[in-house]
Amino acid sequence: MSEQVIIRQVVLDTETTGMNMAGGPPQIGHNIIEIGAVEVVNRRLTGRTYHVYIKPPREVEEEAIQVHGITNEFLQDKPIFAEIADEFLEFIKGAELIIHNAPFDVAFMDQEFSYLPNPPAKTAEMCTVTDSLQMARKMYPGKRNNLDALCDRLGIDNSKRVLHGALLDAEILADVFLMMTGGQISLLGEEETNNNSSSAYAEEHFSNIALDINDAVILKATEEEEEAHLALLKLIDKKSKGNCLWTKPLTEDTETLN
Repeated sequence: MSEQVIIRQVVLDTETTGMNMAGGPPQIGHNIIEIGAVEVVNRRLTGRTYHVYIKPPREVEEEAIQVHGITNEFLQDKPIFAEIADEFLEFIKGAELIIHNAPFDVAFMDQEFSYLPNPPAKTAEMCTVTDSLQMARKMYPGKRNNLDALCDRLGIDNSKRVLHGALLDAEILADVFLMMTGGQISLLGEEETNNNSSSAYAEEHFSNIALDINDAVILKATEEEEEAHLALLKLIDKKSKGNCLWTKPLTEDTETLN
């Protein structure tokens, strides 16, 4: 009898003190304040999660509070990153990390690790990193692919998602990712499901997709989306000290905030 290969994935999300909307790297001073992660083994949700709030060395910006609702007062009695680093590393090390807009979260993680007395290796050296946003863009070209849009498209209930929260978003993303890569979501102990790794599935499923610009679906922004985009541009202009170059709605701008 052949030995079963165990494939461990960790679906992860973070919340931060600010969005770095001017386009700069996280080194300009923002920090992680919440981490949420969900374990998936052989395409099954195990029920094992990792969740922590973190007290940052700076205040949370008001614009970020409006997104995730995490206030400076709430974080005052929470541990600093150095106090949770070992248990966090233990949870993710060796796993395939599934992250929506992975470059954003990974950059913040690597920055926080670099501040430790004995910094570990870079995230991409400890784990395989899969960007579910890039996967979604290949699967649904020309469409909005933030979490809310994907939930609507795949029939996933996200009614509890009023504000962004790392653990809730990671749980929702786990459902989205499993549906995108196989159409099944299950917990350990339930009916047998496909044991192929999502990364292998994605490589097979998406590698032959030919993107034709003539097939692209153009979606016009709603009035509410236009207002939100204008507010975002004003914030970018403020953060970049008047150097905002964008004057037209960009789909990717709205997607990377989710």
